[in-house]
Parts: sequence; C-alpha cells; structure tokens
Amino acid sequence: MRNEAIIFRANVGTFSTADGRYISTGLPKGFSDLFGTRIKDGRSIYIEVKTEKGKPSPEQINFISQMKAAGAIAGICRSKEEAIRLVNDSR
Repeated sequence: MRNEAIIFRANVGTFSTADGRYISTGLPKGFSDLFGTRIKDGRSIYIEVKTEKGKPSPEQINFISQMKAAGAIAGICRSKEEAIRLVNDSR
C-alpha cells in the first residue's frame, strides 16, 4: 500500500525543570492533534482526533475553520477510517 500522506502527532505539555521552573511547550491553543502533507498535491492536513462523544473546543473549531479557509484539508475525525476518508476525498 502506497503512503498517501506524511502525518505527525502534535505533542504539547507542561513540565518542570530540575530547578523547579515550569515550562510550557507546544503549539497555539486549538492546533490539531495530527498534521502533515498530502503527497499527491502537497496540501496541508490538520486532523482533530476525538472519541465518539468527544466535543471540540471553540479554539479547535476556529483553527479547523481557518485552515480550511486557507486551502488546507482539515476536520474532526473519530476513527482511523474517517481520517483516511478526509485525506483521500478532499478536493
């Protein structure tokens, strides 16, 4: 099976250093869980992963809307199959 996209997991978090300082790492609030590029045309991909009953935050909805407006493939997916359809079916 040929790869259709290159996808990365966006990891964010807060941790403390050895001297007790807290450091927050990561991306802007609302940034999608998965991001990458569709190989056939180079379009950016942003996927917010949610459980069956999970609800996206207003920031996540705004981020996805902004990415779509900019021409990216973006959406909320609740399964691997939904994510594959989003990437493959987006024009």
